[in-house]
Amino acid sequence: MHRARQHAATQTRERRHQLAHEAARLMAEGGIRDYHQAKLKAATRLGIHDDASLPRNTEIEDALREYQRLFAGADHGAQLRQRREAALRAMDFLHAFSPRLCGPVLEGTADANSPVQLQVHSDDADAVQRYLDEHGIPAESRTRRLRLDRERSLDAPVWVFSAEDLTFDIAVLPYDGLRQPPLSAIDEKPMRRASAAQLRELLADSEIEGYLGRR
Repeated sequence: MHRARQHAATQTRERRHQLAHEAARLMAEGGIRDYHQAKLKAATRLGIHDDASLPRNTEIEDALREYQRLFAGADHGAQLRQRREAALRAMDFLHAFSPRLCGPVLEGTADANSPVQLQVHSDDADAVQRYLDEHGIPAESRTRRLRLDRERSLDAPVWVFSAEDLTFDIAVLPYDGLRQPPLSAIDEKPMRRASAAQLRELLADSEIEGYLGRR
């Protein structure tokens, strides 16, 4: 009986591994952005339908990093740096709103279709729109539900615009959001974010790593 349980657990781990890597491949090659959608599509492709075998979002994210490292190589690194440098310029432009970088560009999983996601902070819901209008930047208005904690959610205004041949996605949070980031949709923990100073440090570190890697 013990050996049978061990065998079943091993099979479940193997299926989770397979599903995580297939979901990562679908996200990398098919442009799927939603982790849940990717894992369900992977399960259908592989014919695996038991819930215990479904990988966590963090497992898919790790598999996506590995896939990009193995198959995207230098192109992925160049695309990522382009987006991080553009994010820094956008953060300097939006400095009055205490911007923070978040999402795939910060996490290192961005691809050629990933927008640069920023969160800015203002208790005046219309201030960011006025600021963009004053600088002649046409932006599309959207709304995104963000979870502030296990019990509270916020319907945040989002402004989407194009610059430098990239898409920028700017979510507007109240100033309280500086102290308490919303929860990540990936692991339900406070979202990882970076200030302009932290992003500059990240860019400097990656440049040093790139230099050492070429030696």
